[in-house]
Amino acid sequence: MAIHGRPQGAFLCCGVRVDAITLDGAIERLRAFTEVGGGRAVHLCNAWTLAVARRDTALTGALNRGDLNLADGTPLTWVGRRAGFPHMRRRVYGPDLFLATTRAGRAWGLRHYLYGSTPKVAEALARRLAHLAPDAEVVGIESPPFRPLTELEEAELVERVHRTRPDIVWVGLGTPLQDLFVDRFRDQLGATLVAVGAAFDFLSGAKRQAPTWMQHSGLEWAFRLATEPRRLWRRYLIGNAVFLAGVARGVEVYEPLSEGGR
Repeated sequence: MAIHGRPQGAFLCCGVRVDAITLDGAIERLRAFTEVGGGRAVHLCNAWTLAVARRDTALTGALNRGDLNLADGTPLTWVGRRAGFPHMRRRVYGPDLFLATTRAGRAWGLRHYLYGSTPKVAEALARRLAHLAPDAEVVGIESPPFRPLTELEEAELVERVHRTRPDIVWVGLGTPLQDLFVDRFRDQLGATLVAVGAAFDFLSGAKRQAPTWMQHSGLEWAFRLATEPRRLWRRYLIGNAVFLAGVARGVEVYEPLSEGGR
């Protein structure tokens, strides 16, 4: 399997390609991207991501141009197994991917840039990371304004990132903003950009994570809805219904599994 190509093994759900890859496989893939160099776009997909994509063609296009689309939601692992990928026993959870990669990356010499959330959360994440992954090299921390960047701000961002030379830029802006960002800026920044969702909030301690048993049983949505009902009711009550309707329309194998695709 060529490093420049997508990993073999993927299925199409709600019009979006999801790569049938495990957490370990995803970490190795990120390492391979950084060794080869160049801009890469990595997306973490869950039911909400695909529900939004069903109604947003720009998001669908961005996701399908991704170099790696990971099953961040447990329901997507169920769909993947039904599509013929029995090794998809656990999701590739954003906080797990972030933490495991920063830990492993110490031996590989990986340089990390944190982009997203609020200044308070981003700084708390950097401090927390010093305890969770000592000696991980964080070369930049940045919280963008809650509005589109101006042309000047975009140019300044590109200059800052180039100056710090990160291997991976972790992007926590929420769906769909983070996915559109990594799609647009991967080539300009020349690094591996990972749209990592709420990992900033969870790993910094800004928000509580669901118990492990709820995550593995596909009930994380119920926990998050109970903790943030006003903000998340539309996402989980309407979004889940839109996702299930998309699944009901059919799931197809995009690429059959072959050796090296996990």
